[in-house]
Amino acid sequence: MSNRLEGKVAVITGGTSGIGLATAKRFVAEGAHVFITGRRQAELDKAVNEIGGAVTGIRSDVASLDDLDRLFDVVREKRGGLDILFANAGGGDLASLGMITEEQFDRTFGTNVRGTLFTVQKALPLMQSGGSIILTGSTTGSKGTPAFSVYSASKAAVRNFARSWALDLKDSGIRVNVLSPGATLTPGLQGLANSPEQEKALVAGLAAQTPLGRIGQPEETASVALFLASEDSSFMTGAEVFVDGGMAQV
Repeated sequence: MSNRLEGKVAVITGGTSGIGLATAKRFVAEGAHVFITGRRQAELDKAVNEIGGAVTGIRSDVASLDDLDRLFDVVREKRGGLDILFANAGGGDLASLGMITEEQFDRTFGTNVRGTLFTVQKALPLMQSGGSIILTGSTTGSKGTPAFSVYSASKAAVRNFARSWALDLKDSGIRVNVLSPGATLTPGLQGLANSPEQEKALVAGLAAQTPLGRIGQPEETASVALFLASEDSSFMTGAEVFVDGGMAQV
């Protein structure tokens, strides 16, 4: 094992399943102490047990500023500082124009945009030169997506956050980049379907749109998160890295 994150402290929001969970496992294996967050205690406990080793689970909702304050208070108390922030928590659901509700909009932007902003802003006092901030984007932020415009717009906002924050942080030595997965086999993707048959059709349709002919696995995105978290990406900031099998590229 290369231990590329030896001695580092990382926070991964939305770390109980999918890409967040796979990344937490990878970061711990590479030597980091990882704090993961989730909104449901049972899922958080299960994830902590699955990851094993140097991991701490903190029940927290990124849409709650009080929860974020408590999260970073715990990080400060237990570890004193923070080297890597993976602002990964997010979600969305399908609704065509004409069917979008105020509640859906507020929930999606509250988590994906407002939550990302305040997660990063409240983490900054714990970070110093050499720190890495990773934001979870999406291929949907770069292309049209039927019945998914609210989620897609939220991810386009996240992409611009990285561009703007790279300038805000240019004298700090802290880097900020966006990791944008394509279709990936996660509970979030599976939750868009209402039945096993619908899920099978959804996965097949997404695979057909992907030049590599399949959808991704969370571990594949976790490998790129490790790259962005480590010194291997030391000359990168304000960038967007796609892990999408070519979906948004050709």
